[in-house]
Amino acid sequence: MRTDSSPGSLPAREHLPAAGAGTPVLDVVIPVYNEEKDLGPCVRRLHAHLTRTFPYAFRVTVADNASTDGTPHIAARLAADLPEVRSVRLEQKGRGRALRTVWSASEAPVLAYMDVDLSTDLNALLPLVAPLISGHSDLAIGSRLARSSRVVRGAKREFISRSYNLILRGSLQARFSDAQCGFKAIRRDVAQVLLPLVEDTGWFFDTEMLVLAERAGCRIHEVPVDWVDDPDSTVHIVRTAADDLRGVWRVGKALATGSLPLDRLSRPFGDDPRDRDLTGVPQGLARQLVGFCVVGVLSTLFYLLLYSGFRHVAGSQLANALALLVSAVANTAANRRLTFGVRGRGGAVRHQAQGLVVFGIGLALTSGSLAALSAATADPDHSTELAVLIAANLAATVLRFLLFRAWVFPDAAPEAHPQMPRVPEHRLPEPHPAGAYRGRSDAAVRRRPVHAADTDPRDAR
Repeated sequence: MRTDSSPGSLPAREHLPAAGAGTPVLDVVIPVYNEEKDLGPCVRRLHAHLTRTFPYAFRVTVADNASTDGTPHIAARLAADLPEVRSVRLEQKGRGRALRTVWSASEAPVLAYMDVDLSTDLNALLPLVAPLISGHSDLAIGSRLARSSRVVRGAKREFISRSYNLILRGSLQARFSDAQCGFKAIRRDVAQVLLPLVEDTGWFFDTEMLVLAERAGCRIHEVPVDWVDDPDSTVHIVRTAADDLRGVWRVGKALATGSLPLDRLSRPFGDDPRDRDLTGVPQGLARQLVGFCVVGVLSTLFYLLLYSGFRHVAGSQLANALALLVSAVANTAANRRLTFGVRGRGGAVRHQAQGLVVFGIGLALTSGSLAALSAATADPDHSTELAVLIAANLAATVLRFLLFRAWVFPDAAPEAHPQMPRVPEHRLPEPHPAGAYRGRSDAAVRRRPVHAADTDPRDAR
């Protein structure tokens, strides 16, 4: 897993304003390997669709990664025949390598890719890129697993696809629904920061990119698609699945060990209310309360288990002290890392010492409760002892949180996001009539802001 420094923090997500024609707004990459049969018809079909429906300048880039048949010659002929098409030749195989190379060099503010077989209905292309142009989202993916998607494919591929996405959800806590659909887009400013962290150069490339983007706090927009399986696909399912599983293990290990600098990618989300400075509202209080409660529940169960075990060999007071001591050390360590986000060994001994003081207060509360119970009842039931201890621990828990936040970890409360430098604005050309040549200067183009309605497929036809 790459651990080298990324180019910087993610910029504030902003609407891409409109201006004069020139630079393509959208660069659609088609990675190919030995596709001489399908390349010509598919590229011409995509070009005709964009010419008819897409209201801004566009470009189609054929990324040939080490084809050994006639694919390079067909790509060159397409680039010569169609002004908006270009071809790029790579001497090494790998879909991820092709996408990284073209996306890193492209000047278009929105970057996309699709498989050469065009299995996905092209009517989903405009809804895919519209949220990126408007500034609503950072990445967009087509989903064949959404409820409103219409998919035609065999049972084998359906089973593999759903199983793979279940593995991603279970192992990497991914929340997106379809990692493998060859129909995705990303804003260029996000790609410049994210791509240096993506290691894979093959089929796992976009899955890794999505997992890292999600962990970095990027917004991923999903578009239901109509998708028809290509029976002549040359993808080796077993080998690809094995490579994907190795990639899942590698990324999961890197995330678990903290070797990825994802915390450096935190960004101001513009109009997100969670990033606003609100007077009288402690930063991060809600999140810390949730974390503290989760750790507290687990610690209480651990404490009760220890108490029940020690009670068989010791009196109630000694069993309570031993159980509370062991669980307090574990509780302080867990809250230090999970609730208050303190990492590393610096200050760990001091935190544990302060945690033991807090433990002493809890011990006084619980021991006092047991003493009061013994005074009231000569031989209390074990269930009664547990009930009294639970009540005493609830009171001690509230006090423990207040002491942890104000005394043990006073500097751990999240600070407001620092002001980020303003991102250079990408200029979008004015939408123009269907069939007009994209990419040429037009002095008569009128400048106006781009609105969501501009990207409605019904308005573009």
